[in-house]
Amino acid sequence: MLDPNGLYELAEGRPDVGSPVLIVALPGMVDAGGAVRLTGEHLLTTLESTMVATYDVDQLIDYRARRPPLLFNVNRWEHYEEPSLAIHLMRDGADTPFLLLTGPEPDYQWKRFLAATMNLIAALNVKMTVGLASIPMAVPHTRPAGVTAHATRPELIAGHEPWLRRIQVPSSASHLLEYELGRAGRDALGFAAHVPHYLAQSDYPAATEVLMTSVSKATGLMLPLAGLAAAAAAVRENVDSQLESGGEAAAVVHALEEQYDEATRERGERGEPGEVEVDGDGLPTADELGDVFERFLAEQSEPGSGGPQ
Repeated sequence: MLDPNGLYELAEGRPDVGSPVLIVALPGMVDAGGAVRLTGEHLLTTLESTMVATYDVDQLIDYRARRPPLLFNVNRWEHYEEPSLAIHLMRDGADTPFLLLTGPEPDYQWKRFLAATMNLIAALNVKMTVGLASIPMAVPHTRPAGVTAHATRPELIAGHEPWLRRIQVPSSASHLLEYELGRAGRDALGFAAHVPHYLAQSDYPAATEVLMTSVSKATGLMLPLAGLAAAAAAVRENVDSQLESGGEAAAVVHALEEQYDEATRERGERGEPGEVEVDGDGLPTADELGDVFERFLAEQSEPGSGGPQ
């Protein structure tokens, strides 16, 4: 492995902010509904920030797999949106400093990236790392967005009930960072927002809202939520309007609502955590849900359908 210290650059003259929390928001494969990307964008646009560390993205990004946007205007190239992977220093609503690691999830050199990030966590005296993700689930958009919590110590996520038991999934850089921090004896936790399968390819701000709320409760940070509830309501209103005509898509949502409500009732009756089966008997699989809603949205886009063109 190449020297991890050569993968990043620390800013000079950075202020001493004690032992901050580090939020890791790396949009990549585990970002259904764009919730992780929206979280990073929301924090960067609503709070003032100072860049304290930058990574050498040329070593980490596959430009041919995700080509950065280049704007052409009439007869010239006007703007290049250069990718950036960096750690930003911010302050919450109570002026408490915290750090945000955001940018594209690395394509290459994961071991070196993790080692470099571990070095930065030590250099910046980070007391707790919080990773963000969002996953497609068989849940309806008409119910509150849920979240799966995980941590290097159970005490860090007290009060969160499990939705899943034992499952093997493809890894992500953020999840692997949490794993390595746990092995090193450092505190780290993560939240994965639940996004309805059928909305996983669209921006879903309700998931962003539940991620930021979960981080605030776990860390005590007062993160800005203004605008997220309104954006979530607008998305729901749009989806509801497309379902008003009924049909197969509406039936799928209704089945998911019944499953969700039944699981909630069972938890309440037992007075203990219950689990919602992701693909239980008689419920549509992720592929089936996707097929149904692709057909539904295609129908809405047909001339004369009254749906979006």
